[in-house]
Amino acid sequence: MRLLIVEDEKRLARSLAQGLTAEGYAVDVVHDGLEGLHQASEGAYDLIVLDIMLPGMNGYRVCGALRAAGNDVPILMLTAKDGEYDEAEGLDTGADDYLTKPFSYVVLVARVKALLRRRGKAAQPVLRVGSLTIDQGTRKVERDGAEVTLTAKEFAVLEQLALRAGDVVSKAEILEHVWDFAYEGDLNIIEVYVSALRRKLGAGAIVTVRGAGYRLVAGE
Repeated sequence: MRLLIVEDEKRLARSLAQGLTAEGYAVDVVHDGLEGLHQASEGAYDLIVLDIMLPGMNGYRVCGALRAAGNDVPILMLTAKDGEYDEAEGLDTGADDYLTKPFSYVVLVARVKALLRRRGKAAQPVLRVGSLTIDQGTRKVERDGAEVTLTAKEFAVLEQLALRAGDVVSKAEILEHVWDFAYEGDLNIIEVYVSALRRKLGAGAIVTVRGAGYRLVAGE
């Protein structure tokens, strides 16, 4: 899953990005409200962590603009302010949750996971492809009822394939959702993770479509 952090305190933004990346998310970071609005409008994000006090455009306006455009991505607002009025204003503009600085990183991660689970319930939190079961909420994978241990990145790659099971998913599409936009490495990194998944799930689980990408067909 891909997250966007819009936070002008660069040290905090960097710390949050490192922590959330370690949790297995692809994380992009911007430090300006206008840039955040542009990035959120152009990118396919599963959740946005949005500061209120931003240069260029404040978080209230960014959130309001996204909702007015029909973008329903979950938004967790951050602010140094404290008070019922601020919270009400943030929620009135369409934010899904609200966290006041200073906050515990553990609490932020819990809020992020809760929002993603809530969104998943509206979609399909448990994906089933052949003998594979992929639980997006708990991030657990089972093959024929036996749990398969995956790294955070392996799970993220598998999740993208499972969301479009049967369809061909290109390397570029996987990269967009699993790695952040600052990644400038080789697209062939995808092959490394696909090979690892085949070793754990079975060689026939992921089919290579030459020149096009990969297709998850079944956990056989």
